[in-house]
Amino acid sequence: MSAKIISGTETAKAIREELKKEVAELAGKVVPGLVTILVGEDPASQSYVAAKNKTAHALGIHSEQVTLDAGTSEEDLLALVEKYNNDEKIHGILVQLPLPKHIDEAKILNAINPDKDVDGFHPVNVGRMVLGEKCFLPCTPHGVLELLSRSGVETSGAEVVVVGRSNIVGKPVANLMLQKRDAGNATVTLCHTRTKDMDFHTKRADILIVAAGVANMIKADQVKEGVVVIDVGVNRIGVTESGKAKLAGDVEFESVKEKAAAITPVPGGVGPMTITMLMKNTVQSAKQFAGLA
Repeated sequence: MSAKIISGTETAKAIREELKKEVAELAGKVVPGLVTILVGEDPASQSYVAAKNKTAHALGIHSEQVTLDAGTSEEDLLALVEKYNNDEKIHGILVQLPLPKHIDEAKILNAINPDKDVDGFHPVNVGRMVLGEKCFLPCTPHGVLELLSRSGVETSGAEVVVVGRSNIVGKPVANLMLQKRDAGNATVTLCHTRTKDMDFHTKRADILIVAAGVANMIKADQVKEGVVVIDVGVNRIGVTESGKAKLAGDVEFESVKEKAAAITPVPGGVGPMTITMLMKNTVQSAKQFAGLA
């Protein structure tokens, strides 16, 4: 029997409707404001930034986009970040990564006011997250938690295996899953490129979260019957006859869905959740600045 499909598209749509209503209720008190800063002309980054701005406008969030030349100096970018740190209309600052090689990404991210760091990448917010304190959660891991929670997946006491140890997904989602919280209280194993006998771990998983960046790396013989699979991977594996990119996740969807209880598709799984959680963080930031949260 095929798995239940956990639709990020549908879940994101529901959350955006909630956010749209929340933004409308804030009218006259505060208008959430987001600025996205893009340096250079990377096509993927341009696409991401455009999607973020389109979503913000649809929700009633004030959105500004700043596009800078690829040769922009680190000093000028730092000055721009500081400008928005002090702009009362802006509650969320997002600097789109990657940045050109001559700019120190860590220095730029660290320069953002942690209370406007709606991406959840600032060391202060990472530290707060690890301690279980109130903070802006990183958007993709937060989206994973929302998918599990809203799909009715029981995480308390579950064996959760995370494949991939990136700072953006693997490490934070592993940390969040073990915390005393909704969509938490799990026993977590974090696997990576130096893990011995990865199949031993993936076959134990009640919930398998894969964020390794390798197309179709997890096959059906590596999971147990009834597993819940969250596939974070988005890999380009070619183009269609019409020239559109063909995408695949890190999990071999067609075979694994025949053993899984539930699984996210690619596309249409975790992807739509990332931008949605960015909007959720922006609204939360605005409420905090207005003393409403």
